[in-house]
Amino acid sequence: MRLPFIPQKKKTTPLQWMLRGLLAATVIGGAGAIAMAIYLMQLLQPVDPSNESTVSFVIPRGRATSLVAADLTERNLLKSPLALKIAIWQNNLAGQIQAGSFTLSPSMTPAEIAETLTQGSDDQWVTIKEGLRAAEIGAYLEQELPNFSTNNPSFTTECLAYEGFLFPETYLVPSEYTTAQMCQLMREQYGEVFTLDLRNQVAANTGLSDEEAVILASIVEREARDPEQMRHVAGILLNRLEIGMALQVDATLQYAKGYNPQAKTWWAPPLAADKQIDSPYNTYQNPGLPPGPISNPGRNALAAVANPLESDELYYLHAPDGKMYYAETYEGHQENIWNYLY
Repeated sequence: MRLPFIPQKKKTTPLQWMLRGLLAATVIGGAGAIAMAIYLMQLLQPVDPSNESTVSFVIPRGRATSLVAADLTERNLLKSPLALKIAIWQNNLAGQIQAGSFTLSPSMTPAEIAETLTQGSDDQWVTIKEGLRAAEIGAYLEQELPNFSTNNPSFTTECLAYEGFLFPETYLVPSEYTTAQMCQLMREQYGEVFTLDLRNQVAANTGLSDEEAVILASIVEREARDPEQMRHVAGILLNRLEIGMALQVDATLQYAKGYNPQAKTWWAPPLAADKQIDSPYNTYQNPGLPPGPISNPGRNALAAVANPLESDELYYLHAPDGKMYYAETYEGHQENIWNYLY
């Protein structure tokens, strides 16, 4: 009896296994490529084509493109940060994104958004330096902003009346801003920086009221250069206040004297005779804090008053090289004067 023929399975050679693997990879890779292409096409569509409402989007100076893309995504203007990167690459816009204020919409494509961000802004950057008085700030803004005028009554009521509370900062200002609006912007920013937490630190560490803290900070801002110096000077001035000693601060004399037309500055070096000026801002003649701020202090000065450096020192002086030297006694102060000023 003959057994039925049973064909033997042929062995798959290594070459055949390789060809099958390549075919499978090609099929899978092709599907993956198609899926990726669909995904990228979706990314490059508007977030909401039917939503034509507009929003103001601000790019600060020095903001990295990757962070701008993340900000746009967070504001629901892009589906993903990758969308902006692709749009910039496709349209050869690398390095052309500008700082400024822009009007954007969820109905815009990433390419339209990218193009808009390269067009610049009608708004203007202005930088208010720390330690300026309100009159100085006004003179600067009058030169920089088309609708700002120190002759406008709003400057007196909204800026000069708030000496010390015009926060020094870099602002992006709409070109149509009026004098009153700019003054209000600076005051609002002060409120954002001098927070409740910081004010509570002032009360706990110094016992000063909010207004007294700003007055002291305005002095510290003019009397010291860096955060550590500011903390040191704040502590010394608080020590003087605690024992009823006159503050004896030259910057307050400068404020009392006002603008010096010969030197063309609001801060001409005081003379020995200036210590006899009849003014409530003369802290050589009047113990305690002056009646109001003498400048507009920044973050570091406010933080220094909130967290002053504790010491037993009562004196400080500025050396020509910018360093400061401190002493607990008048004799030690005189020694520093001899060593570092002569």
